[in-house]
Amino acid sequence: MKKVKFRIEELVHTAPTVLFNCLISPSGLSEWFADDVNINGDIYTFFWEGDEESAKLLKSKKGNEVRFQWLDDEGTDYYFEMEIQIDDLTKEVALVITDFAEEDELDEAKLLWESNINKLKSAIGG
Repeated sequence: MKKVKFRIEELVHTAPTVLFNCLISPSGLSEWFADDVNINGDIYTFFWEGDEESAKLLKSKKGNEVRFQWLDDEGTDYYFEMEIQIDDLTKEVALVITDFAEEDELDEAKLLWESNINKLKSAIGG
């Protein structure tokens, strides 16, 4: 089944360097994205209540964005990306998520990201 691309943009009141650490480091990711995270080279293994899923780090622009691809999706164009955008005028920091989900799971996928972003905000006080 073909997946649909979606984006979520959320303001986060914190320094971009703090936010980026939460997107790339095992300790940062385990505060909001997964229960625990291990890294071996460019493979990140995420753990949630007995489940585990591995993703390859496809791209990382220091202080700006990270792009992962679940190993299950290798060979496809599917990925998930977390990007930090800073408004030139207001200097507001936004986290922009790009992900893919099957059409019948789109609402659920968006809710999961929104829930995770709320956890992130409370973890960093943003």
